[in-house]
Amino acid sequence: MQYRRLGRTGLKVSEVSLGTMAFGRWIDEKASGEVLDTALEAGINLIDTADVYGSGMDNGDRSRFGESEGILGRLLQGRRNDILLATKFSAHVGPGVNDGGQSRYHVYRALENSLRRLRTDHVDLYQIHVFDPETPIEETLRALDDLVKQGKIRYLGCSNYAAWQLAKAHGVSALHGLHRFESVQPEYSLITRGIERELAPFVQSEQVGVVSYSPLGRGILSGKYRQGEAPPSESRLAHGEKRLELLLDTNPAYALVDGIRPLAEARGWTLAQYALSWVLSHSFVTSAILGASKPQQIRDSLAHAGERLTVEELKEIDDISRRIGLFTL
Repeated sequence: MQYRRLGRTGLKVSEVSLGTMAFGRWIDEKASGEVLDTALEAGINLIDTADVYGSGMDNGDRSRFGESEGILGRLLQGRRNDILLATKFSAHVGPGVNDGGQSRYHVYRALENSLRRLRTDHVDLYQIHVFDPETPIEETLRALDDLVKQGKIRYLGCSNYAAWQLAKAHGVSALHGLHRFESVQPEYSLITRGIERELAPFVQSEQVGVVSYSPLGRGILSGKYRQGEAPPSESRLAHGEKRLELLLDTNPAYALVDGIRPLAEARGWTLAQYALSWVLSHSFVTSAILGASKPQQIRDSLAHAGERLTVEELKEIDDISRRIGLFTL
């Protein structure tokens, strides 16, 4: 496993991190423990979760939000110091009108609830899950800055931010002398490349870490889904993940998979290995979050994680993407 600095900080994170959205949602605690053990054995040191992750994401039961954090809290007992723990907040996680968003009120409550479930006194990276247009960013940043000073948060990050939103937040932090967002968590894969237009140049200019999610395009780039065929029984698509359904319905994903398959085969790699290496071949990416529900998925995906694609391969992929109508610069 290779490690990269998180933006301008001195913190070093594994270039592949573990996403735990499956914990408590699609797999139980025993299976989650096996996935976590495999990740740590492979050298992954950054574990990412969120206060909304759990079976409640599918059935709407808010009492089941946070199951991923609860499972992690139990599994990490005795080895908390071995990992960097990241979580996210912003979602409406309770019945009250203030049980969501980014007000000072909710920031404090959300973190305390996450710390309780995670059974720890701090998180290493605390991230806003989505931009909140209803709350002044000054209010949110001041609350987060106070929590950093209290030692409950080590670093601040954001997720699903556009470049202008991150730039605005940085400007407010600079104006008021507050801790700034040191990382951003966007979706990025061969299928979803929109961040290349504005966000990628911005983070390179301002030394912001990028912890990208869904490097395998929500499993599409593993090749497990075939047009016109029923999905594998234990897959995300079989579980009815709406964002994945939408991506397959509105995106020439199948054509892309067919296009890059020969490139992966020429290296003797799987599609998943090739797709992950493509993400990590971009210097602005600090770490790619690998979601897994089985230990073997981690082992297989990481087999060539330290290897980079050539300039010629990257160009060929861009040519394929343009031909099928996917976004490229």
